[in-house]
Amino acid sequence: MGEHKSGFVSILGRTNVGKSSIINALVNEKVAAIANKPQTTRTAIRAIVNRDNSQIIFIDTPGIHKPKTKLGNTMNDTAFGVISDVDVVIFVIEADSKEIGPGDKRILEKIRNLKRKTILVINKIDLIKKEELARLIELYKNEYDFEAVIPVSVVKQKNLEIILNEIERLLPKGPSYYNEEEYTDQTLRQLTEEIIREKALRLLDEEVPHGLYVETEKMKERKTRDGVQIYDVESIIYCLKNSHKGIIIGKNGQMLKRIGTYARHDLEKMLDTKVNLKLWVKVKEDWQNNDTIIKKFKV
Repeated sequence: MGEHKSGFVSILGRTNVGKSSIINALVNEKVAAIANKPQTTRTAIRAIVNRDNSQIIFIDTPGIHKPKTKLGNTMNDTAFGVISDVDVVIFVIEADSKEIGPGDKRILEKIRNLKRKTILVINKIDLIKKEELARLIELYKNEYDFEAVIPVSVVKQKNLEIILNEIERLLPKGPSYYNEEEYTDQTLRQLTEEIIREKALRLLDEEVPHGLYVETEKMKERKTRDGVQIYDVESIIYCLKNSHKGIIIGKNGQMLKRIGTYARHDLEKMLDTKVNLKLWVKVKEDWQNNDTIIKKFKV
C-alpha cells in the first residue's frame, strides 16, 4: 500500500457528451440527472469515489454551450470557474466528432490557460470504427499534451476503471475529505429535485423545451400507524408557459402520474424507505432570467 491520495476532479465537455453518465457509472450511484437533453446538469455536483488508496471527489460541471439567457451565462461561468481549483480535469468528447468544433476549441483554450493536468475521455466508442477513433485521437493529441487519452463506452461499461486508475495516478498525496459512506455533498432535497427533473425531461422528450426546474417544498420522515418508515415529499415542477403545463400534466393527469411513479421508484431506492410523493405543476414565466432562482445554480 502506497501513501493515501485525494483530490478534486472536474469533468468538462459540451452539453450532452455524457459527463453525468460517466460520473454515475464511476460512483455507482445516481448522483447527477441523466436525460438525453442538453444542459440537464445545472450546478457543480460533487460525487465521491472511495478506493483502497485514494478518495476522488468529482465536480460535474454544466455543459458548455452558447448562452441565450442569464441562466446560460451562469452555467458557463460555473463550468469554467470550477477548473481553477481542481487537481485533475477530465475533458469528455464524443467519439463521432469529425473535427474539433468551436465548443471543444473553447474548452481546450481554457485548459491551456489554466495548465491543469488533463485526461481526454472519448465517450460513445461503440458508435464508431477503430480507424475513425485513431484519427480523432491523433487530432486531439496535436492540440494538447494530455496526461492520458481513454476511449470509453458507458453503455458497454468499457474502460471506466482505467479512468479511475489514471486519476489516482495524477492526484496529490492527501487525506480523505469525506466519510466512506458519503457519495455526494448535495442535500437530499437537491437530489430529490434532480431525480424529479430527470424523469420529467426523459418522459416529456422533445415536447417541452428545456424550461423546467423543480423545487421541493416538503421532505419529512414519519412513521405510519403500522410503524412503517415513510418520507412525505412535496415538490413543484415549474415551467415557462401554460401550454407546457398542460403537456406536463397530460390527459387526465396521466403524464404527471408517470413522472411521479418513476421518480418515487428512484427516491425509494435512494432513501431506502417508502416515499409518498406529491407533485404540482406551476407556470413561472421567464424564470431563466430570474436572479433569485439562478442563484441556486451558482457554486
